[in-house]
Amino acid sequence: MDLDQWFLTMRERDNPACELPAWCAGNDVRPLVDGATYFARLAEEVPELGPGDQLFFTDWRGDADELLTPDGPAVAELFGDAARRGVLVKGLMWRSHSDELAYSEKENRQLGDEVREAGGEVLLDQRVRLAGSHHQKLVVLRRLGDPARDVVFVGGIDLCHSRRDDATHAGDPQSLPMAAVYGEHPPWHDVQLEVHGPAVGMFDAVFRERWNDPRPLDLYSPLARIRDALDGADMVADPLPDQGPDPAPAGEMSVQVLRTYPSTRPGYPFAPNGERSVARGYAKALRRARRLIYLQDQYMWSPHIARLLAAALQRSLELHVVVVVPRHPDVDGRLALPPNQVGRLEALEVCRRAAADRLHVFDLENHCGTPVYAHAKVAVMDDVWAAVGSANLNRRSWSHDSELTAGVLDERPDGRRPADPGGLGDGARRFARDLRLELMRHHLDRGPGDDADLLDPDGAVAAFESAASALDAWHDAGRAGPRPPGRLRPHRPEHLPLHTKLWAAPVYRLVYDPDGRSWRDRRRNRW
Repeated sequence: MDLDQWFLTMRERDNPACELPAWCAGNDVRPLVDGATYFARLAEEVPELGPGDQLFFTDWRGDADELLTPDGPAVAELFGDAARRGVLVKGLMWRSHSDELAYSEKENRQLGDEVREAGGEVLLDQRVRLAGSHHQKLVVLRRLGDPARDVVFVGGIDLCHSRRDDATHAGDPQSLPMAAVYGEHPPWHDVQLEVHGPAVGMFDAVFRERWNDPRPLDLYSPLARIRDALDGADMVADPLPDQGPDPAPAGEMSVQVLRTYPSTRPGYPFAPNGERSVARGYAKALRRARRLIYLQDQYMWSPHIARLLAAALQRSLELHVVVVVPRHPDVDGRLALPPNQVGRLEALEVCRRAAADRLHVFDLENHCGTPVYAHAKVAVMDDVWAAVGSANLNRRSWSHDSELTAGVLDERPDGRRPADPGGLGDGARRFARDLRLELMRHHLDRGPGDDADLLDPDGAVAAFESAASALDAWHDAGRAGPRPPGRLRPHRPEHLPLHTKLWAAPVYRLVYDPDGRSWRDRRRNRW
C-alpha cells in the first residue's frame, strides 16, 4: 500500500512553516472507547511518572474535581501530585468565554490554579480567531529515562464533567447540564486514542509549538489581560527543556498528525496562514473511498462538508455512508435550538439528494431509552484509513478553531473477507477494520468476535438497519415484550418551519459554524 494515496504529502498540507514529518511509521495505536476507559488509563500511567519526566496537556474544558475513576483521583489531584513529585507539568487550557454564556472560564482557571499551586504551570490560551476556541484534547507523557514507555492520548475527550461514562451509558455521576431530554446524568459516547512509538515525538512537538508561541495569550482583549495581571494569572510561558529523542518503533502503524489552525493576524509562527490539514486529510480520504464510509460525529451539520460526502456517493455507486450522530443537540430553548438543527438538516439533505438509498444515519439510546450524546469524532474509510480526534465534520472545526486529529494506516493487512473492500489494491487493514467492528459491536450490543456479518460493507449496513428498525418497532408497539438488542435508532431530525429557517440559517452560518479561511480561499472554495 502506498501511504501517500491516503495520507497528505507535505505539499498537500500546504503549510510551509510546518516542521512535522508528513507521517511517522512504527507505532502502536489503541482505541479507548468511552471516557471511563480513557480516564482509567490516565490514572494508571500518570502515577508512574517520576522526577524529570514530563506531562504536557491541552484541553478545551477541564474540571479540577472530575474523578477519573469512581474512587478518584480527580484531574487536579492527579496532575498536582505529579508536579509535587518533580514531574514537569505544563498545560494549555482554552481561556474560554464566561460561565454566564454556558462556557467554562472559571473551571478552566480553577484547574490551572490548582495545578500551579502544586508546582506545575497552566496557561489560559486565547490565541485564537475572534469568537473561536482551542479545541485540541491531548495528553503527552514522556519518561526521559525510559522513552519506550512514552505515551500520548489524543482524541475527542475533555478532562471534565460528563465524560466519565462507560459502555452501559448510564452517564457520568459528575454531569454538566444539557438539553432536558438527556436527563440528570446525560449518557455520553466518545473515543480517544492511545499512541506508543515515534509518533509521540510529533504530538510533543505540536504542544511545544503552541507553548512557545510568542504572541500575547489573549489577542483581542486588553481588558482581559489587565484583569489576568491583577488576578496574578501566569501570562508568560516558562521555557521548556529541549525535546527528547523519539521513542523506538513500537508497532506497525503509521500516524499522520492533522490539524486546524485558522487564518489570523498576527498568524501562528508555525502556521502563518493557518493550517487546514484536517479538512485536506478528510477530503483526500473521501476521494478514495469506494465501499463504506463509517462516521461518528457530534454535529455532521455543515453543508460544505456534506458536498464532499455527496461527491463520494456519486463517484462510486457501490459506496454506503453510515453516520452515528446525537439524537438531539446538547442545548434546547427557542433561540439556541433551531441554529443547532438547521445545519444538520441542510447537510443531510445535500447527501440525500446524491443517494438517499445509500445514506444511513442513526442515533443512540441506552437500555432505559435515554438518548446517548454521541460526541466521538471518528472516521473509517473502506477499512483502510481511520481518523480519531477533536475535529467535527463542520466548517468551524475544519477552518476556525484549533483542532487535532490522528490519521492511522496499519501496515498489517486484515485477511478476513472481503480482503480489499475498496478494490483499489490497498487491502483492508487491521486497525481500521478492528476499530469499525468494535464500535459497531458496541452499538449492536454484541460481544467480542460477534461480527462475521459486519465484515462486508453491505452486511454491516444491513445489520445496522435491521437493529434500528427492530428497536423502533418495539418503541412504536409501546415497548411490549423483550427489548431488542442494540442502541441504534434511525435518525429523524425534526422539521423546521420556513419562518424559523429564515432566522436560524444565518445565525448558524455566522455564529455556530463560522469560516476561518482567508477571503482568497473562500472565494476559491478551497480547503
